Amino acid sequence: MTKFVIATHNQNKLKELQRILAPLKIAVTTAQLEEVEETGTTFAENAFLKAEAACRQTGMPAVADDSGLVVDALDGAPGVYSARYAGEGASDSDRIQKLLANLKDVPENMRTAKFVCAVCCVYPDGNRIDVQGECPGTIAFAPQGNGGFGYDPVFLVNGKSFAQLSAAEKDEISHRGIALKKLAAKLKTQLPNL
Repeated sequence: MTKFVIATHNQNKLKELQRILAPLKIAVTTAQLEEVEETGTTFAENAFLKAEAACRQTGMPAVADDSGLVVDALDGAPGVYSARYAGEGASDSDRIQKLLANLKDVPENMRTAKFVCAVCCVYPDGNRIDVQGECPGTIAFAPQGNGGFGYDPVFLVNGKSFAQLSAAEKDEISHRGIALKKLAAKLKTQLPNL
Protein backbone atom coordinates (compact mmCIF):
# COMPACT_ATOMS: atom_id res chain seq x y z
CA MET A 1 0.00 0.00 0.00
CA THR A 2 1.38 3.38 -1.00
CA LYS A 3 1.51 6.05 1.66
CA PHE A 4 0.98 9.73 0.93
CA VAL A 5 0.98 12.69 3.27
CA ILE A 6 -1.87 15.15 2.82
CA ALA A 7 -0.75 18.76 3.10
CA THR A 8 -3.72 20.52 4.70
CA HIS A 9 -4.70 22.03 8.03
CA ASN A 10 -8.38 22.08 6.97
CA GLN A 11 -10.13 19.11 8.60
CA ASN A 12 -13.08 19.28 6.20
CA LYS A 13 -10.76 19.09 3.18
CA LEU A 14 -8.84 16.25 4.83
CA LYS A 15 -12.03 14.19 5.26
CA GLU A 16 -12.97 14.79 1.61
CA LEU A 17 -9.50 13.86 0.35
CA GLN A 18 -9.39 10.70 2.48
CA ARG A 19 -12.89 9.67 1.36
CA ILE A 20 -12.15 10.15 -2.34
CA LEU A 21 -8.66 8.56 -2.27
CA ALA A 22 -9.66 5.56 -0.09
CA PRO A 23 -10.80 3.34 -3.01
CA LEU A 24 -7.29 3.62 -4.50
CA LYS A 25 -5.85 1.77 -1.50
CA ILE A 26 -3.68 4.78 -0.81
CA ALA A 27 -2.86 5.15 2.86
CA VAL A 28 -3.34 8.80 3.65
CA THR A 29 -1.59 10.29 6.61
CA THR A 30 -1.12 13.76 8.00
CA ALA A 31 1.85 15.28 9.72
CA GLN A 32 2.57 18.34 11.80
CA LEU A 33 3.53 20.55 8.91
CA GLU A 34 4.78 24.10 8.96
CA GLU A 35 2.25 26.58 7.63
CA VAL A 36 3.07 27.48 4.02
CA GLU A 37 2.49 31.00 2.82
CA GLU A 38 0.26 30.84 -0.23
CA THR A 39 2.05 33.38 -2.41
CA GLY A 40 0.94 31.93 -5.74
CA THR A 41 -1.34 33.85 -8.07
CA THR A 42 -3.12 30.67 -9.23
CA PHE A 43 -4.66 27.67 -7.48
CA ALA A 44 -2.07 25.42 -9.18
CA GLU A 45 0.86 27.49 -7.87
CA ASN A 46 -0.46 27.38 -4.31
CA ALA A 47 -1.15 23.63 -4.48
CA PHE A 48 2.46 23.05 -5.60
CA LEU A 49 3.87 25.26 -2.81
CA LYS A 50 2.01 23.22 -0.18
CA ALA A 51 2.76 19.79 -1.67
CA GLU A 52 6.43 20.56 -2.23
CA ALA A 53 6.86 21.84 1.35
CA ALA A 54 5.10 18.77 2.82
CA CYS A 55 7.22 16.40 0.73
CA ARG A 56 10.41 18.20 1.78
CA GLN A 57 9.41 18.16 5.47
CA THR A 58 8.34 14.49 5.60
CA GLY A 59 10.35 12.79 2.87
CA MET A 60 7.09 11.20 1.68
CA PRO A 61 5.03 11.72 -1.46
CA ALA A 62 2.67 14.60 -0.70
CA VAL A 63 -0.72 15.65 -2.04
CA ALA A 64 -2.07 19.17 -1.63
CA ASP A 65 -4.94 21.08 -3.08
CA ASP A 66 -5.80 24.71 -3.41
CA SER A 67 -9.34 25.55 -4.23
CA GLY A 68 -11.78 28.38 -4.21
CA LEU A 69 -14.78 30.10 -5.64
CA VAL A 70 -14.60 32.16 -8.83
CA VAL A 71 -17.58 34.49 -9.30
CA ASP A 72 -18.05 36.03 -12.75
CA ALA A 73 -19.89 39.17 -11.55
CA LEU A 74 -16.98 39.87 -9.16
CA ASP A 75 -14.31 39.57 -11.88
CA GLY A 76 -13.20 36.18 -10.53
CA ALA A 77 -13.16 37.09 -6.84
CA PRO A 78 -12.76 35.70 -4.27
CA GLY A 79 -10.55 33.30 -6.29
CA VAL A 80 -7.26 32.33 -4.65
CA TYR A 81 -8.26 34.53 -1.70
CA SER A 82 -11.45 32.52 -1.00
CA ALA A 83 -10.36 31.48 2.50
CA ARG A 84 -9.20 35.02 3.35
CA TYR A 85 -12.04 36.87 1.58
CA ALA A 86 -13.53 38.35 4.76
CA GLY A 87 -10.17 38.84 6.51
CA GLU A 88 -7.95 36.69 8.69
CA GLY A 89 -9.84 34.66 11.29
CA ALA A 90 -13.20 35.10 9.55
CA SER A 91 -15.68 32.22 9.71
CA ASP A 92 -17.39 30.48 6.79
CA SER A 93 -20.49 32.47 7.70
CA ASP A 94 -18.53 35.76 7.57
CA ARG A 95 -17.21 34.92 4.10
CA ILE A 96 -20.68 33.97 2.85
CA GLN A 97 -22.18 37.18 4.22
CA LYS A 98 -19.51 39.29 2.51
CA LEU A 99 -20.05 37.42 -0.77
CA LEU A 100 -23.83 37.89 -0.63
CA ALA A 101 -23.44 41.57 0.26
CA ASN A 102 -21.15 42.08 -2.75
CA LEU A 103 -23.73 40.37 -4.99
CA LYS A 104 -26.85 42.01 -3.51
CA ASP A 105 -27.72 43.94 -6.68
CA VAL A 106 -26.72 41.18 -9.12
CA PRO A 107 -29.72 39.49 -10.80
CA GLU A 108 -30.14 35.73 -10.82
CA ASN A 109 -29.07 35.30 -14.46
CA MET A 110 -25.72 37.02 -13.75
CA ARG A 111 -24.78 35.08 -10.60
CA THR A 112 -22.70 32.48 -12.44
CA ALA A 113 -19.68 31.04 -10.69
CA LYS A 114 -17.46 28.00 -10.51
CA PHE A 115 -15.56 26.14 -7.87
CA VAL A 116 -11.97 25.38 -8.93
CA CYS A 117 -9.63 22.85 -7.36
CA ALA A 118 -5.97 22.35 -8.29
CA VAL A 119 -4.30 19.24 -6.88
CA CYS A 120 -0.56 18.68 -6.89
CA CYS A 121 1.29 15.51 -5.94
CA VAL A 122 5.03 15.84 -5.35
CA TYR A 123 7.39 12.87 -4.97
CA PRO A 124 10.70 12.92 -3.07
CA ASP A 125 12.54 12.36 -6.39
CA GLY A 126 11.12 15.65 -7.73
CA ASN A 127 8.47 14.15 -9.99
CA ARG A 128 5.04 15.72 -9.75
CA ILE A 129 1.48 15.42 -10.97
CA ASP A 130 -0.75 18.45 -11.51
CA VAL A 131 -4.49 18.21 -12.15
CA GLN A 132 -7.42 20.60 -11.95
CA GLY A 133 -11.18 20.20 -11.58
CA GLU A 134 -13.97 22.71 -12.03
CA CYS A 135 -17.65 22.68 -11.19
CA PRO A 136 -19.86 25.39 -12.72
CA GLY A 137 -22.85 26.71 -10.81
CA THR A 138 -24.55 29.84 -9.55
CA ILE A 139 -24.64 31.79 -6.30
CA ALA A 140 -27.86 31.66 -4.28
CA PHE A 141 -29.45 34.72 -2.67
CA ALA A 142 -29.29 33.06 0.77
CA PRO A 143 -27.62 30.00 2.33
CA GLN A 144 -29.40 26.66 1.79
CA GLY A 145 -28.71 23.36 3.57
CA ASN A 146 -26.69 22.29 6.59
CA GLY A 147 -23.96 20.12 5.08
CA GLY A 148 -20.62 20.88 3.51
CA PHE A 149 -18.29 23.71 4.45
CA GLY A 150 -16.96 26.98 3.11
CA TYR A 151 -19.19 28.47 0.43
CA ASP A 152 -21.19 25.22 -0.03
CA PRO A 153 -24.50 26.67 1.33
CA VAL A 154 -24.63 29.35 -1.41
CA PHE A 155 -23.17 27.41 -4.35
CA LEU A 156 -25.99 25.96 -6.47
CA VAL A 157 -25.79 23.16 -9.02
CA ASN A 158 -29.01 21.97 -10.65
CA GLY A 159 -31.10 23.90 -8.13
CA LYS A 160 -29.44 22.46 -5.00
CA SER A 161 -26.61 23.87 -2.93
CA PHE A 162 -23.54 21.77 -2.21
CA ALA A 163 -24.68 21.92 1.44
CA GLN A 164 -27.88 20.06 0.48
CA LEU A 165 -26.05 17.15 -1.18
CA SER A 166 -24.87 13.96 0.46
CA ALA A 167 -21.10 13.44 0.61
CA ALA A 168 -21.33 10.91 -2.24
CA GLU A 169 -23.43 13.25 -4.40
CA LYS A 170 -21.01 16.11 -3.82
CA ASP A 171 -17.92 13.97 -4.52
CA GLU A 172 -19.45 12.94 -7.86
CA ILE A 173 -19.76 16.49 -9.23
CA SER A 174 -17.51 18.71 -7.11
CA HIS A 175 -14.35 20.43 -8.28
CA ARG A 176 -12.33 18.44 -5.73
CA GLY A 177 -13.98 15.16 -6.71
CA ILE A 178 -13.22 15.82 -10.39
CA ALA A 179 -9.60 16.81 -9.69
CA LEU A 180 -9.01 13.78 -7.46
CA LYS A 181 -10.48 11.42 -10.07
CA LYS A 182 -7.94 12.85 -12.54
CA LEU A 183 -5.19 12.38 -9.94
CA ALA A 184 -6.35 8.80 -9.35
CA ALA A 185 -6.18 8.03 -13.08
CA LYS A 186 -2.62 9.39 -13.28
CA LEU A 187 -1.54 7.56 -10.10
CA LYS A 188 -2.85 4.27 -11.52
CA THR A 189 -0.51 4.62 -14.51
CA GLN A 190 2.45 5.34 -12.20
CA LEU A 191 1.55 2.85 -9.49
CA PRO A 192 0.25 -0.21 -11.39
CA ASN A 193 -0.42 -2.18 -8.20
CA LEU A 194 -3.31 0.17 -7.25
